[in-house]
Amino acid sequence: MLKILGRKTSSNVMKVLWLCDELSIAYDREDVGGPFGKNDQADYLSKNPNGLVPTISDDGFELWESNAIVRYLAAKHGAGSSIWPDDPQTRASADRWMEWLSTTVGPNMVLIFRNLVRETDETRNMDEVALGIKNCTRWFGVLDELLAKNDYVTGSDFTVGDIPLGVHTRRWVELCPDQAGEMKNVLAWFERLKARPAYHHCLIPLE
Repeated sequence: MLKILGRKTSSNVMKVLWLCDELSIAYDREDVGGPFGKNDQADYLSKNPNGLVPTISDDGFELWESNAIVRYLAAKHGAGSSIWPDDPQTRASADRWMEWLSTTVGPNMVLIFRNLVRETDETRNMDEVALGIKNCTRWFGVLDELLAKNDYVTGSDFTVGDIPLGVHTRRWVELCPDQAGEMKNVLAWFERLKARPAYHHCLIPLE
């Protein structure tokens, strides 16, 4: 059985759990990271030298980096489905949006999330929050324009490209409601995601 090492409150772990439920992949998950620790221990570091989560073990094959894990599991269990389509251009488009989250949206959402959720009043940096909101307003605006024409990021079908952005969109909507509320197409897409039973992994309390 697939083994997932990582706490369920991690956005990167949520990606993997969401995909597993979409494709009915059986798995066993172990809490690692955050308050659970264990990610700085030798056994874990032998699997993932970064000490981050998630890491998976699939019949002895160990893999880290959440987007790589999502692609691997989608290719193995969902080949030919809308989630992992045969058409290479559609897959490349999905891949583009996954990477865009990692390089462009994600670092700015970290500024918002870390300070508003995980820092205390004494350690919170509101200048970082303001910068994150400014940048995310621009980038989610790009997504909003795309979603004026598409139901999902690659077109009419849900793919792996929706998963990383979908995880962070819940945080954007909850933590920055004034800015998110102006983006009607993003909000409509968010409602489509929430209608998917597997999206429940992204709707747990923020912590």
